[in-house]
Amino acid sequence: MPENFEIAYPWVFVLIVLPIFVYWIWPPLRIRSASLLLPTYQKAIAYTGQKPRKSALVKHRGILSWTLLMVTWILLLGAMSSPRLVGEPELKVKTVRNFLIVADISFSMAQRDWTIDGEKARRWDAVKAIMKEFIKKREGDRMGLIFFGSSSYIQAPFTPDLVTVEQLLEEADVGMAGQMTHIGKAISMGVDMFDKDTIDTKVMLMLTDGVDAGTDVLPLDAAQKAQKDSVIIYTIGIGDPAGAESDLDEKTLQEIAEMTDGQYFLAIDEDRLQEIYTEVDKLEPIEYEEEENRPVTLLYMYPLGAALTLTFMIALLNSVFNAFRSFQTKKETYA
Repeated sequence: MPENFEIAYPWVFVLIVLPIFVYWIWPPLRIRSASLLLPTYQKAIAYTGQKPRKSALVKHRGILSWTLLMVTWILLLGAMSSPRLVGEPELKVKTVRNFLIVADISFSMAQRDWTIDGEKARRWDAVKAIMKEFIKKREGDRMGLIFFGSSSYIQAPFTPDLVTVEQLLEEADVGMAGQMTHIGKAISMGVDMFDKDTIDTKVMLMLTDGVDAGTDVLPLDAAQKAQKDSVIIYTIGIGDPAGAESDLDEKTLQEIAEMTDGQYFLAIDEDRLQEIYTEVDKLEPIEYEEEENRPVTLLYMYPLGAALTLTFMIALLNSVFNAFRSFQTKKETYA
């Protein structure tokens, strides 16, 4: 018997003794039939001195019929008790956070020093390909996109529609926000996006390969603003800081992450970036909640079907038995 098998109404089996009470209390079924009155009927009464009385045939069932009827009754009770297989409570993805990706698309992201499938590719193309896989795994989060360069703009407002977020990510390209890198302005815009939403948990993932070139909002001032609003920032530096053309400001990215209770990661190639996304998944896991309703598979049709089959068999056996008895009676009459 499976562990998840249960009977919804076990009290139904109290009725298993009902046929016994009916048998002892209910009067037997008497079958009336027409009779032939002989001319010498009254003479026979006078000769024997007996008084005529009404009579009927009382059928008596054999042990086989009684056994089949009891089994049928038990099967009907089994169907009425509603047997079922009850599964474990299903897990439902719980929306508990807004997850904002803030990505650098300045001209430096067009450098072809990364590879995709063994071929040289722009940093942005490699980052975008891996970022798509990351977004697909964030079911339950409300994702948003901000792209920045000299200026910042919202590519996707917070939405649970991850397919749309992927599509909007695909449409972005290097240079669409200018050629410089203004990190502080991008973080500040992200904090403003969080302020306009009601979900308490706020996570920002910021990717850049350069140093802040802005003067309006300094990165650490923007990070302090994020800290006050309880925004967690994970920063990812793109590229090898020891490279000749690299101007990656790791110190600032580390300070931003530490200030907001996040972490800093360095992605020198696409493999490391993939590992970083996996680590972020573990740091910000998808949360689930149990649904009250459990999946139920009803099984009443099996005992019900067996009961109907037995009922048909009993009726067939009675018909065969009656036909055989009628044949025997006629045979004895003509013998």
